[in-house]
Amino acid sequence: MHTYPITASSLAGKIILVTGAGDGIGKQAALTFANAGATVILLGRTVKKLEAVYDQIVAAGAPEPAIVPLDMKGATKSHYQAMCSTIIEQFGRLDGLLQNASILGVLSPFEHIDESSWNDIMQVNLTAQFLMTQALMPALKRAEQASIVFTSSAVGRQGRAFWGPYAVSKFATEGLAQVMADEYHGSTIRINVINPGATRTTMRSKAYPAEDASKLKTPAEIMPLYVYLMSDDSIAVTGQSLNAQ
Repeated sequence: MHTYPITASSLAGKIILVTGAGDGIGKQAALTFANAGATVILLGRTVKKLEAVYDQIVAAGAPEPAIVPLDMKGATKSHYQAMCSTIIEQFGRLDGLLQNASILGVLSPFEHIDESSWNDIMQVNLTAQFLMTQALMPALKRAEQASIVFTSSAVGRQGRAFWGPYAVSKFATEGLAQVMADEYHGSTIRINVINPGATRTTMRSKAYPAEDASKLKTPAEIMPLYVYLMSDDSIAVTGQSLNAQ
């Protein structure tokens, strides 16, 4: 999985939605999926960033992507339902969903956790992902084989001091994926979780400002697992919580 060979046809014909596609791992996943033959739906809150990713994909000669500007902190169930209807109308189905968007918040002692920050983190990292995934099920069920990949973290498997709501949101993500994988076991939909590990991203630099980023893996270096889970080679893999490194 970690050395999965990525070719120009690894994801040929796939329709894949990537959240948080404007930056970091989401951006790299979108570029990689597109260069592997997928038509990527770019979802994020900053139009300028999404347009830059769009331009890179088109310039590389990959399938033309679609852009969905959406702030997951404020979006409602009706927004996601409308998005599903549009995807079915334009593409007929959805083969893959990478739930990558997350916010870190402020690392702080438990007694200093701010309620509004807690609510924002839970909204983006958990509730919005639940609502979006639920709303997209009709499109995912139309695919011959569909893959849902959630993004976790090491602190979502072993709690760590000061990581508060972010860690709790990732524990909940792991639980949501387990419930779904068990419920859809034997169906055409598989559900897995990826822990990217220490990766050279803006979020990582905020959490570890003194860290030497040059010693970290780049988002591009961890893409083999992402492509594998979106490819037909992983059809038998579901209910797994995997490390990208």
